[in-house]
Amino acid sequence: MKMTKGLWALLIIIVVLVADQVLKIWVKTHFYLGEDLHITDWFQLLFVENNGMAFGMEIGSKLFLTIFRIVLVSGLIWYMIKIRSMRDVPTGYMVCIALITAGAAGNIFDCMFYGLLFNNPIPPEVAVAFPPDGGYASLFHGKVVDMLYFPLFSFDWPEWVPMIGGSNFLFFQPVFNIADAAISVGMVMLIFFYSKCIYFDPRPQSQNDESNE
Repeated sequence: MKMTKGLWALLIIIVVLVADQVLKIWVKTHFYLGEDLHITDWFQLLFVENNGMAFGMEIGSKLFLTIFRIVLVSGLIWYMIKIRSMRDVPTGYMVCIALITAGAAGNIFDCMFYGLLFNNPIPPEVAVAFPPDGGYASLFHGKVVDMLYFPLFSFDWPEWVPMIGGSNFLFFQPVFNIADAAISVGMVMLIFFYSKCIYFDPRPQSQNDESNE
């Protein structure tokens, strides 16, 4: 069976969502908050949680961010349904939108349900699913689980550098998850390879042809 653009998008969304949630749940139930697993000098699993957007950023209230994600994902799904049959839409463009959609949806699940599904014990205890006393937060107020940490290199700024002289610089500091990575990869690919495709008219092909006559 030939893979259509729509099937590619669906497959990518499913794979990213499953991989993201499996890793998050494993880390949540096997690591205490702040625990790290040293894999290499430049790659660690470090369990942190955040209330905000990708890479731990925090903008606005928790409820607002969750609702914003839901609206965004709904809009992206609608957009993909509309353009999936358009002949001029490259498969790579659909892959970009699917990655962004899957990443946003992955973090939505954390925000909506993790507060209900898990407790939030004091380290070094680890969280358990479906605790008898209930979860640590209400619906829409769960925390996003992050764990991918790449401290690639660090150095000390020379003392003569204004403001930051003598301080240590570490690259790359943010801790993120598979969903964040999917969003970032999708956005980078979209900007560098498919920026001209962003303005596709999401109307059916027949309507586009009529409007061009």
